[in-house]
Amino acid sequence: MAERDGEHLNRQLDRIERLLPARLGHGIRWLREPASRWVRFPVGLLLIVSGVFSFLPVLGLWMLPLGLLLLAQDLPFLQRPTRRGLLWAERRWVGWKRLRRRRRMHARR
Repeated sequence: MAERDGEHLNRQLDRIERLLPARLGHGIRWLREPASRWVRFPVGLLLIVSGVFSFLPVLGLWMLPLGLLLLAQDLPFLQRPTRRGLLWAERRWVGWKRLRRRRRMHARR
């Protein structure tokens, strides 16, 4: 079961990487490689801790899910909730884009 969650999560992350600008996608791909585990784990923890302090000017709440994504690569118990969170966010994003497109089409009429 945990292996399937990991496979699904990897497929979702692959799809997200393809949508990102090339340079950013390259960096994420490097972080997801097994050899980058020793970098990925501390960076994930740092992002989560920074996300908790999102009330400070430079830090933001966006750091929290990004840190969880990085940690989910190595911690199987995080893979299923992270995958579900990605699916939820993707559905919201697609719905928002459809709504925006419809509003633009109605405004043109």
